[in-house]
Amino acid sequence: MSTQTGPALDTPSRGHAFVAGPKGLPLLGNLPQFGKNPLAFFELLRGRGDMVRWRFGRNRCVFISDPDCIGELLTETERTFDQPALGVAFRAVLGNGLIVARGRDWRRKRSLVQPSVRPKQVKSYAATMASSAVELADAWSDGQRVDIKREMAALTQKIAVRTIFGVDTPADSEAIGRAMDVAQLEIGKEFAGIGALLPDWVPTPGRARIRKAAAVIDSEVGRVVARHRDGETERPDLLSRLLTAVDESGERLSDEEIRDETVTLYIGGHETTSSTLVWAWYLLSRNPRVRAALAEELERVLGDREPGFEDYAQLTYAQAVVKETLRLYPTIWLITGVAKEGARLGGLPIEEGTRVWSSQWSTHRDARWFPEPEEFRPERWDPEDGDEIAEYAWFPFGGGPRVCLGTRFAMVESVLILAVLARRFELDVEPGVIEPVPSLTLQPDRDVLATVRAR
Repeated sequence: MSTQTGPALDTPSRGHAFVAGPKGLPLLGNLPQFGKNPLAFFELLRGRGDMVRWRFGRNRCVFISDPDCIGELLTETERTFDQPALGVAFRAVLGNGLIVARGRDWRRKRSLVQPSVRPKQVKSYAATMASSAVELADAWSDGQRVDIKREMAALTQKIAVRTIFGVDTPADSEAIGRAMDVAQLEIGKEFAGIGALLPDWVPTPGRARIRKAAAVIDSEVGRVVARHRDGETERPDLLSRLLTAVDESGERLSDEEIRDETVTLYIGGHETTSSTLVWAWYLLSRNPRVRAALAEELERVLGDREPGFEDYAQLTYAQAVVKETLRLYPTIWLITGVAKEGARLGGLPIEEGTRVWSSQWSTHRDARWFPEPEEFRPERWDPEDGDEIAEYAWFPFGGGPRVCLGTRFAMVESVLILAVLARRFELDVEPGVIEPVPSLTLQPDRDVLATVRAR
């Protein structure tokens, strides 16, 4: 199966038609249902049809579930769909970085940031990823009880600090990490609550907390940027590449733009990978067959040595474990766009100003695209014998012109960390169901405690 990525057709594809969503309340629309449990609400909408009308407050919305329509939304962003205005909490943390920017400003910033995360550059960061994971493995011992959520956050934070900032000072990572924890929590609260409808000027305790956290992030990033400007001119880290990048007119990123793009890269290189790894260990612990298959590949490919970038292509089952984890627990669980004049989806016109939503969580668990969708089955990603998966039925990194620039970085980092740690240990996660909490990324609802077992 494939996704239509060219101009929208004049007639509905796959028999698409708008259907009504659940009835909302005056002024609030469906916000109370959405805020109570966004993931369950999206699954409810998916059950109504592939193009469902609903309201976010007074805003007209359409929720789409068909990969053809999702592909059109993603590939038409910047042409017939625009980035939506984001909340106070989101803007306080990300500023006007690549995720938020629009039009010419977005194109300029993308051209400046993209060279820093090309495959050649990711290869240069791989050694840091693997060596940082080895340091953690050396600190673990058989029978030790660990909080995987905390351990993976500390590990990916260390990698992010080393690869982005080129420093290894605990104060840097700890201060930024604490502020990002607050930011993630407050973004989730504002997005799913009444704060999403409040004007920017309305003060709330949550907005006060997010601004305080953003001030810490600004201060820490500012200190590191100043250190880079005053130090060596040739450094291999991401920040140094951003500082020396120039656009077509010979202009460099301003200090404010450097701050915004640095935070964006930090979130992509730390928050998303950390969450993916926590869910991977959770799933592996509950699926002994998959854990054994992963161990077999690691022994066959690596033997007694640690992995490097050159092993990534050979670790196909480890890649499949990460992909299947991202299917079941996509760290980015929502995409949105605002229709411009002339926008269409599935051959149907979308009224200008309508906000179009789609959810990786909902689509990834649709039995039409993934047989036995609740099953953790990495074999579905086998390049030779796997399932035929519709384009844009799986989109954990988005797609189209605004696809996440850190996709390669995140995949290589996740696979190498998994390979280092799973080659030496098994992690037995304590019994009990762990529920996902949608905030800035999809996080576990509690600590994920496990016992380390030496292999």
